Amino acid sequence: MNRSVIPEVAILLCTYNGQQYLSAQLDSVASQAYPHWFMWVSDDGSQDDTLSILAEYRSKWPNECLSIVHGPRKGFVANFLSLSCLPDIQADYYAFCDQDDIWEANKLQKAVDWLQTVPADVPALYCSRTRLVDADNHGIGFSPLFEKPPIFANALTQNVASGNTMVFNHAARLLLLEAGKNVDVVAHDWWLYMLVSGCGGKVFYDADPSLRYRQHEANVVGVDLSWSGLWFQFRKLWRGHFREGNGRHIRALRVLHARLAPENLETLNRFAIARDRWLIPRLVGLKQSGVYRQRLSGNLSLIAAAILKKI
Repeated sequence: MNRSVIPEVAILLCTYNGQQYLSAQLDSVASQAYPHWFMWVSDDGSQDDTLSILAEYRSKWPNECLSIVHGPRKGFVANFLSLSCLPDIQADYYAFCDQDDIWEANKLQKAVDWLQTVPADVPALYCSRTRLVDADNHGIGFSPLFEKPPIFANALTQNVASGNTMVFNHAARLLLLEAGKNVDVVAHDWWLYMLVSGCGGKVFYDADPSLRYRQHEANVVGVDLSWSGLWFQFRKLWRGHFREGNGRHIRALRVLHARLAPENLETLNRFAIARDRWLIPRLVGLKQSGVYRQRLSGNLSLIAAAILKKI
């Protein structure tokens, strides 16, 4: 796609029974300093007032800038992938949007400013840290600060790119289209992080929060840094969720192996081989693959997973 004189952003919002916080999110989008956007919403079968709220905003927003479609009703990952692959949506840039956050006014402007520094034919992904708030929008902290490079060797074992912060260019969107809406992956945002970093693209992680990430009881995915949250993650690892997810990602990436940069294909192959070997070769192979997580605790858990053959 040729870059417009004034780049347009397609905001991709997925909803499901989101009436409680949806209006606040839509208002924050409408208050963006960067005004050149339009929104597509995929609703996954809401039974509350979500569709009525969307219809109200569609009628009051100008220039028919809000379109609504029905999702596949297979969960949030399938909903986002389905919307991302909808051929009717064409833009210079694309932004994932959750139904219950609050965007800072400069969110899109910061993302577009960085994306415009990248050639249009190079896949590019902007993401950021988030400000955590409770159900009533009171600040309760920040998501972890990541300081190591957001590259493929990190993306294979960790997602630092929270989907609700993601804005990406059309070259990155083409990778999603090539992979298809039915690809079997753990999360749409983790998948895009792997695709862009793996296929010679650029990923920028902004340490300055771009939105208020609401933490509440109905969160499908949230940020839990408590001891109970860490224990929950360990239980998932012990039960094989991490290993199973890695297997799904390896299989999905194999389909696009011709698009992976040579060094990233080597990383993928080394990682895939190491995870199925016996203990010592498994640990050596993990080291040789170069995969890593952002923090010491994460790397220690990665080693523990390798020892337990849960990788």
